[in-house]
Amino acid sequence: MSAAPEGYDPHAFEPFAVTVDLAVFTVRDSRLHVLLVERGEEPYKGHWALPGGFLLPRESAGDAARRELAEETGLGDDTVSGLHLEQLRTYSDPDRDPRMRVVSVAHTALVPDLPEPRGGGDAAGARWWDAAGTGTLAFDHDRILADARDRVGAKLEYTCLATAFCPPHFTLGELQQVYETVWGVELDRPNFRRKVLATPGFVQPAEGAPRRTGGRGKPAALYRAGDATALHPPLLRPEGRHA
Repeated sequence: MSAAPEGYDPHAFEPFAVTVDLAVFTVRDSRLHVLLVERGEEPYKGHWALPGGFLLPRESAGDAARRELAEETGLGDDTVSGLHLEQLRTYSDPDRDPRMRVVSVAHTALVPDLPEPRGGGDAAGARWWDAAGTGTLAFDHDRILADARDRVGAKLEYTCLATAFCPPHFTLGELQQVYETVWGVELDRPNFRRKVLATPGFVQPAEGAPRRTGGRGKPAALYRAGDATALHPPLLRPEGRHA
């Protein structure tokens, strides 16, 4: 570790803390859900919030995000380590936390349906909430949640991120449901299928028997995520076609 520059006095600056907050989304019963924890300590004891917590001295923001997610929800380390986590943005308003100056590095994650979480660490409880009906959250987590939803919706247009909501093997109908749920629109089934299959590397046929999906038609073919990360051309959401 290099020495501090000559004349630099760290005590001349007001100390502040760094935290991580996580907006973790999944699709349940054709609705977008977000993972929330019930705060077990002040401030905002008894209120619902996004999972998160303070960085440890020798810890990166990404490592802290996975650690806090495991501690506060009871999800296993193997489950958490396999999640697709990405940084959303940094929130640094001076009065966002009543305890002291706190800067948060927010992350978002998209996951297939997971087991029910349970509270742990300083969280009194944890559960999946309909993302449209969370009520008022602690701190500035309403703002973080809104920003995360906007980011997820936009990224579905230009990336293959929608497959992160799906199990390892999925039908095109299940993939379409992800788009419809996140965007809040109805998509034309033949047109969606044509665009997905025409996009190089988006999905690939999966081994195994086709899956029945509840209808009277023939079983639906199974697919898995392809090797691509970006969609060329993009899969743009239709305007004025809300579900």
